Amino acid sequence: MHTVVVGTSGTTPEDVIAVARGNARVQLSPEALDALARSREIVDSLAAKPEPVYGVSTGFGALASRHISPELRAQLQRNIVRSHAAGMGPRVEREVVRALMFLRLKTVASGHTGVRPSVAQTMADVLNAGITPVVHEYGSLGCSGDLAPLSHCALTLMGEGDAEGPDGVVRPACELLAEAGIEPVELREKEGLALLNGTDGMLGMLIMALADLRRLYTSADITAALTLEALLGTEKVLAPELHAIRPHPGQGDAAANMAAVLKGSGLTGHYQEESAPRVQDAYSVRCAPQVAGAGRDTLAHAALVASRELASAVDNPVVLPDGRVESNGNFHGAPVAYALDFLAIAAADLGSIAERRTDRLLDKNRSHGLPPFLADDAGVDSGLMIAQYTQAALVSEMKRLAVPASADSIPSSAMQEDHVSMGWSAARKLRTAVDNLTRIIAIELYAATRAIELRHGLTAAPASLAAIAATRAAGVEGPGPDRFLAPDLAAADAFVRSGGLVEAVEGVTGPLA
Repeated sequence: MHTVVVGTSGTTPEDVIAVARGNARVQLSPEALDALARSREIVDSLAAKPEPVYGVSTGFGALASRHISPELRAQLQRNIVRSHAAGMGPRVEREVVRALMFLRLKTVASGHTGVRPSVAQTMADVLNAGITPVVHEYGSLGCSGDLAPLSHCALTLMGEGDAEGPDGVVRPACELLAEAGIEPVELREKEGLALLNGTDGMLGMLIMALADLRRLYTSADITAALTLEALLGTEKVLAPELHAIRPHPGQGDAAANMAAVLKGSGLTGHYQEESAPRVQDAYSVRCAPQVAGAGRDTLAHAALVASRELASAVDNPVVLPDGRVESNGNFHGAPVAYALDFLAIAAADLGSIAERRTDRLLDKNRSHGLPPFLADDAGVDSGLMIAQYTQAALVSEMKRLAVPASADSIPSSAMQEDHVSMGWSAARKLRTAVDNLTRIIAIELYAATRAIELRHGLTAAPASLAAIAATRAAGVEGPGPDRFLAPDLAAADAFVRSGGLVEAVEGVTGPLA
């Protein structure tokens, strides 16, 4: 099994996904263990002094003014975990929790948190044992870190609360730790706080969303090209010299992808041969590279934010190399929250333009010779009429999900934490948006492949034919009389989600952007 080594200088998106989705094992580097030991010595020396130090010998948040005596400090650390594990609602997905735990371990291993090496090792052991804390949907405001979600994870390290075992069954954490041979941790000064104070949940969801959206943007370039073919449109608008004079990188990549899919098509270029010739294709077809390209550039910006956050040590207070332990505001989730909301806006627009293309394929007044709703016997058959309804419902929800969470703030902790990022909420709604976008693209794929097959006497591009063949092999049926559509749509969704569409096309075109 692949092993991810955690050092002191951050990690990579690939490592996060390997641990979250691929169950990769986690190992602390000797460098990280040394850094952990050094920073712990600093915390221990401060804990022995009579002067109060925030997070080491004081309370937290609005209660930070109280100096905590040495005999109560272990109880203080336990209490912060127990009291902050106050999430409610449905369970968060296993991959999100694993990303959350791994990213917290990444910051702990930086040597800036003052956590003992044994605690960090227990965090790695829990991940490697396939034990997943039960984390709930609601509880994080995205400031002072993802407090409630991280508290539920820390509770598992203490052998308290519930967790999911490697068999997928939820049981008391103490039983799962015992079966795995893991000793519950006894938290000491600063450690409870250090396990809770991070943007790890929202960052993990950002990294996984970026991976999913990269695949979906390439998939959308493919379905846009298929729709252009089915509508007998022109590929001339994809010429590289047109995109070179407006040099947004994403736009050029999207146009190049579409051009690669359409190479050798016998369907394109017929837009001026009809009884009512077109001068231009509709915006949803002609401007596909501009919209998808802007989204691609949004991905690039969000990836830059993620890379900076991955290189960060987010905690409060932090242990600095010169021995100081300083309070700070680096736990505020604004940088990540804005990127998450930006992605939701771009995803909603991509879904919207894909739905407009689908509707054009189904409307006999705008589809340039295709049967109404791509039906076998229109009137007797409804064809894909209601598939577009489903797509429209998904797009409508995407637009609601595009409303930014990061523009909101509700003060907490007796006004000590009086401005929060809501980054966790931005991440949660982005996950729904990514799921919906996958379904929207799947429906365009379903309609466009059927429409091409109904263009009798004209031959699609080799890459398009490969896409159609792979779609049919995935269980998505072609033209014919009305049938139960939901299984076809589910198969198309699974095909797009798995990356099968991109893989099939790249077998002809070579790698796409």
